[in-house]
Amino acid sequence: MQTCRLAVTVNGQAYQREVPVHHTLLDLLRDHLGLTGTKEGCRMGDCGACVVLMEGEAVNACLVLAPEVDGCRVTTIEGLGRPGELHPLQRAFVEHGALQCGYCTPGMVLTAYHLLQQTAGRAPSEAEIRAALAGNLCRCTGYQKILQAVRAALGEGGAA
Repeated sequence: MQTCRLAVTVNGQAYQREVPVHHTLLDLLRDHLGLTGTKEGCRMGDCGACVVLMEGEAVNACLVLAPEVDGCRVTTIEGLGRPGELHPLQRAFVEHGALQCGYCTPGMVLTAYHLLQQTAGRAPSEAEIRAALAGNLCRCTGYQKILQAVRAALGEGGAA
């Protein structure tokens, strides 16, 4: 099996790993680094359960080959907030009941975080929020509480 050595910074921590060239960023995070907050859903980029930030951009980790992250910065759900303290966006999801089974939540939160980063200084419209979250599927909440949580996070410095 062909492997490659890569160096990646995940949630501010530098890692070097030897991984099979066919492994994805999702495999790297879950299987090689033990960061299981990023969820495996469809493995086709359709559900958004595996969304992470790579160099500040929201990506489906199941579609990025591990060798592509060599030298990159990646943020996962574990990288938001501080130890023992939820990020305002995470807190808003909890307070507004925007999670039920929780499987889609990490991808939803990171997608919303990316949107709030892109629109820093102004509140995104509901249409912008809906468009940003369009690639994230949830089978439990019906999306209203998710939209409420994202809007609520705007008032708490959710993009910080």
